[in-house]
Amino acid sequence: MSAVLNFKSHLSELFAQALREVAPELTQTEILIERPKLATHGDYSCNLAMQLAKPLRKSPRDIAQLLIAALPKSDVLGKVEIAGAGFINVFVTTAAKQKVVHAVLQAGEAYGRGTVGAKRKVQVEFVSANPTGPLHVGHGRGAAVGDCLCNVLDAAGWDVTREFYYNDAGVQIDNLTLSVQLRCKGVTPDDPSWPEAGYRGDYIADVANDYMAKKVIYVQTPSQIIGEPDDSRAYDIQMAGKGDADDAESIRHFAVAYLRREQDLDLRAFRVQFDVFSLESALYSEGKVAATVDNLIASGHTYEQEGALWLRTTDFGDDKDRVMRKTDGGYTYFVPDVAYHLGKWQRGFQRVINEQGADHHSTITRVRAGLQALNVGIPQGWPDYVLHQMVTVLKNGEEVKISKRAGSYVTLRDLIEEVGCDATRYFLAARHPDSQLVFDIDLAKSKSNDNPVYYIQYAHARINAVLTQWAGKPEALHTANVNLLDSEYETTLLQKIIDYPQVVETSAQELAPHLIAFYLKELAADFHSYYNASRFLVEDEAVKNARLALIAATAQVIRNGLALLGVSAPTSR
Repeated sequence: MSAVLNFKSHLSELFAQALREVAPELTQTEILIERPKLATHGDYSCNLAMQLAKPLRKSPRDIAQLLIAALPKSDVLGKVEIAGAGFINVFVTTAAKQKVVHAVLQAGEAYGRGTVGAKRKVQVEFVSANPTGPLHVGHGRGAAVGDCLCNVLDAAGWDVTREFYYNDAGVQIDNLTLSVQLRCKGVTPDDPSWPEAGYRGDYIADVANDYMAKKVIYVQTPSQIIGEPDDSRAYDIQMAGKGDADDAESIRHFAVAYLRREQDLDLRAFRVQFDVFSLESALYSEGKVAATVDNLIASGHTYEQEGALWLRTTDFGDDKDRVMRKTDGGYTYFVPDVAYHLGKWQRGFQRVINEQGADHHSTITRVRAGLQALNVGIPQGWPDYVLHQMVTVLKNGEEVKISKRAGSYVTLRDLIEEVGCDATRYFLAARHPDSQLVFDIDLAKSKSNDNPVYYIQYAHARINAVLTQWAGKPEALHTANVNLLDSEYETTLLQKIIDYPQVVETSAQELAPHLIAFYLKELAADFHSYYNASRFLVEDEAVKNARLALIAATAQVIRNGLALLGVSAPTSR
């Protein structure tokens, strides 16, 4: 019997074949395979019979009997029974569950990877911070969620492009330029003349000092690094400080390059790389914003009023029309966003996902409206959005509000230096993005079972310690008699391993990488329970090898899951 790698997908196909026999005219019906809450209701449950009751004009229980009779033979199917109004409960054979151990050991890093993406192109934009300062912890949450989402989509078979969009134009860059220029001239934030919107962090003084010292800054454009961080070969852009405090334009270019470089280093420390970097300024310099505006005017969805140009976004579901071009001739912030996303469509991305902070919620409707107004075939509801909520950082039970370096917020690098990259990535990605997040530094640093990162990594380290003590050849476990794995703890652990491919698929479908974090914590808990209740290096060779094979498979799944989160799997603690 060959091992099944995704039980839910396998059962979905079996029921699809049964549906083609029972109701060939209804083969477009969605087939839902769920995991029941109670073990007495089987390993999986299907409500297909209840869905077919109305169109077939039969009772769900009668339809369920027909479906069961039409199910193809499969080594996975054990007992199949009808429950309640017409639910079909499926009990998977013990042998099929046991075979997953060999499947995992054979597949290795590939276990859990799927094909639902069918190599379709998807672009994911995330972080996309203004180059006006170090990345703050909110950017960090966006980086963690976005990067993990990309990993999950890749594992599900999508062709993923990671993209960073620099907002290097607009009022915030003007404020940055002025802040650095004042520092170049010896003016500090304590001076009464300091502008209210000026940036006050110590990093502004660093930018000013290096500009006046004519320092050369290297900026990375592609993600592929061919040298060390200070190797000029690794960078496409070189920017030298001019040392002229009166040259605002030179200061602007240097400051943006400097802070892009700082953000590059932040992301490098966070194990995040991008395939593409895009600049807002290029949309203006290359005429893409003006061309987009002209196309919107030509589409007939604009009008002029009181010296401003408006877009009829109400034609596409917005609560009111929006100004595109202000009376002073400047464009409102959503206009370059429309031009930028038009470019994504023109690059061939039929699916685009934006991971952004919750403060971008108001832009969704107007960006989508602008894209619809262009009449170029972009589907409604495009692009997709994943919005993350704010992060509160606690230390010693009190909120940490500022960083000396940033002056007004906690930086991502502060957090990495305090608790390490693993804990930072896990904690920032482990909750649903739409939920508020409290990052407890003390918990993230603790070596206790309350710390989920430690708890999961400790499970992996424990397994490695057992296998090291055994000192046998891993290949021997590939032929272990897994039929001996029949205890309650072993059955529970087997089922959890079986669930992993579906968790990856669901995470990709729902754009919810936090499900991987939840799963790993549960897997670790099942293993620790097994570890505390069992002995592995027993005298019975067959039993020993079977148990070692099971925990080796468990370790492989832990590694695979942690890799999706960008977290390491230590072999010792």
